[in-house]
Amino acid sequence: MKAILALEDGRLFEGRAFGSSGTTTGEICFNTSMTGYQEIITDPSYRGQIVTMTYPQIGNYGVTPEDAESASPHVRGLVIGELSPVASNYRSRQTLADYFTEHGIIGIEHIDTRALTKHLRSLGAMRACITTELSAEEAIETAKSSPPMEGSDFVKEVSTKESYTWDQDSRRFTLPNVVTEQPDNWLPLPPVKHRIVAYDFGIKYNILRRLRQAGFEVEVVPSTTPASEVLAKKPDGVFLSNGPGDPAALGYIHEEVKQLIGKTPIFGICLGNQILGHVFGGSTYKLKFGHRGGNQPVKDLRSGKISITSQNHGFAVDGTNLPDNVEVTHINLNDKTVEGIRHKEHPIFSVQYHPEAAPGPNDATYFFDEFAALIDSTK
Repeated sequence: MKAILALEDGRLFEGRAFGSSGTTTGEICFNTSMTGYQEIITDPSYRGQIVTMTYPQIGNYGVTPEDAESASPHVRGLVIGELSPVASNYRSRQTLADYFTEHGIIGIEHIDTRALTKHLRSLGAMRACITTELSAEEAIETAKSSPPMEGSDFVKEVSTKESYTWDQDSRRFTLPNVVTEQPDNWLPLPPVKHRIVAYDFGIKYNILRRLRQAGFEVEVVPSTTPASEVLAKKPDGVFLSNGPGDPAALGYIHEEVKQLIGKTPIFGICLGNQILGHVFGGSTYKLKFGHRGGNQPVKDLRSGKISITSQNHGFAVDGTNLPDNVEVTHINLNDKTVEGIRHKEHPIFSVQYHPEAAPGPNDATYFFDEFAALIDSTK
């Protein structure tokens, strides 16, 4: 089935639809990861967005339920160069096209993703429309009339409605090794050492797995949970998750997190980092085309160490208006944007990137152990 990708500035791309049909809109962005399309598709931080994969062929290893980052896909659409005709992986349970059909997601292939990415890098992220039913002119107008990302609150759409304790299998997958006496594919979990509360702004499953692997018992609470309820649980610490949309539009969350300052250790990732920037008295701004992919270089300003990181965000903390008691700890080496902050007086730190690495490199997984050490230091 023929399909059209229309950008709000009038740029058009013609391709072929897969998965569902119809019309969808969202902010279009690009991701430079070579693998991990399933994790990207199911990442709640992509709510409201159409994702372009720069890697030319997608779908070659199918879809595996255990690799999902949430219960369902969150992208509004997917733009790729070529859909693999074969899904070859012993763990795969269905093709990407069948998965999209099941969940009503529109994909479009046979797109020059290199040209599209260069266009977005030059002009910035913009609204777009994928359609199998509208004319080119109608598709452009539909893109123009769709809601902008600025001012959007998608957290309310993806956050859990009820609190729950994470009890899913969190063991790390590995290969059997007789030398290390590893008999099967699963590494054992450590005993629980700390009990924390995690605010769900769009939390990824692998963050919860990594927290459990670091010795945390995690109770996940809705984004609207009052700080008083969280503190009444007497947690050893609080985690602020990733999530979608504009962090400046989440004033109701800022007010609750502000009440946690000085009362419990806090660790934030991605949107959690941006929320802390606002809570500390700073601000955020929209990046031209965001950071999305598994190859973003980040420098730790304290040690000088450089890590290759996995990222997915379209907004950043403004490092110029943070108060003196907040330190910028990490920067992106591509554009010098803020990638991590730390409070100098309270046990609070956060990073803009994704140390859970799903998908992406594992350079930054040590932050989960750092959170455990921070909690130990406050007891």
